[in-house]
Amino acid sequence: MARRPTIKDIARRAGVSQSAVSFALNDRPGVSQDTRARIRRVAEELGWQPNSAARALSGERSGAVGLVLARPAHTLGVESFFLQLVSGIQEVLSAARTALLFQVVEDIDAECALYRRWWAERRVDGVLVVDPRTQDPRPALLTQLGLPAVSIGEGAASADPALSTLSPDPALSPDPTLSAVRADDAGAMVQVLDHLYGLGHRRIVHVAGLPGLAHTARRMESLRAEAARRGLGSDRVRSVVTDYSDAEGAAATRRVLAEPQPPTALVYDNDVMAIAGSAVAAELGIPVPGRLSIVAWDDSALCRVTHPRLTALVRDTAGFGRLAAEELLAVLAGSPAGVRTSERPRLEPRESTAPPPAHTES
Repeated sequence: MARRPTIKDIARRAGVSQSAVSFALNDRPGVSQDTRARIRRVAEELGWQPNSAARALSGERSGAVGLVLARPAHTLGVESFFLQLVSGIQEVLSAARTALLFQVVEDIDAECALYRRWWAERRVDGVLVVDPRTQDPRPALLTQLGLPAVSIGEGAASADPALSTLSPDPALSPDPTLSAVRADDAGAMVQVLDHLYGLGHRRIVHVAGLPGLAHTARRMESLRAEAARRGLGSDRVRSVVTDYSDAEGAAATRRVLAEPQPPTALVYDNDVMAIAGSAVAAELGIPVPGRLSIVAWDDSALCRVTHPRLTALVRDTAGFGRLAAEELLAVLAGSPAGVRTSERPRLEPRESTAPPPAHTES
């Protein structure tokens, strides 16, 4: 195994003392410009990199930021959203020569415990916080620890005049102490309901994700408000919650399609559940979109290659990740906490949505 070069190796090669190498590599006075340049050139030739753990113990930055997912592990391997999000985050961090420390944990308590350990060990300079909760202990903890953070997926104020009249739910409001990257889930749901209602659908079920997540609550609340505005009660338009997996998406689809008055349209909170729901409909002999329309919240290659191609919300998820990483780097550089808003998703109608059969809506 190759040995990592040390300050002693650099000093020997450059013909200087170890203290001179330390001064040069840490931008401290005590060596001439020519000596500093020679030491840095030798360090580069040897492939020397600073020890992040030692730098952290000395009070310097670790050169890493953390990202923790507190979700069932079996739901992550098939969901494209997080892969695209992480790719956007990594694009920005790589350019800044900052590492991403990523970990999956079983629940929110384990996530909070991990933040405490990272803070105590000086493992990360800051964290990216995903899946804001309706009752979220993380902002207060991170503020107490003094660990810089950016919350990804807070709710954005909708530009839709109908939604702007709703009474805000304090549990869904962004925490003012953290920087945030916001998403307009409410406005996106308006687009979905506008599309389905315009086609003539009056019985719609939203197959939602995990209960307790703020964006799940925002989507459900937006659906209820928009349905009520159109005179549709919970007997016609409602949400059911799942864990985001294909198995629960399929199970929820079976349940609602077995009802005496089944929905004519289903809206799924991710692409995986939408494809599972489409497969269930095919198994039951229910044509899509002849008798059932399907909408996926997140677009992906799967939505575009399945038959029929799925109507979906198209958004720049990698761009969402880039915004979050840029905001965290800005905070680490000394900027005050700020808020950035991603572009609203755009509904892309495809072959999976059409008017319902005339006799099904009365």
